[in-house]
Amino acid sequence: MVKEIERYGIPIIHMATITTISQSVGANRIVPTVAIPYPVGDPSMNEKDEHELRRDLVLRAVKALGVNVEGPTQFE
Repeated sequence: MVKEIERYGIPIIHMATITTISQSVGANRIVPTVAIPYPVGDPSMNEKDEHELRRDLVLRAVKALGVNVEGPTQFE
């Protein structure tokens, strides 16, 4: 499905803990996340730090939308 959506010119971001799965399904823009049970968070952090972590992940994903890529690319 990822390839079909991108074929129409709509960039897709995969935010995933296991990035090899994203690569295997054909995702071109991959943002690695934290952990399987909490991909975009960390309950061991205080509220302020976790909010910053989530904000960083989302901003990284938004920036990746504007990058032209030729195949799977991870945005660390």
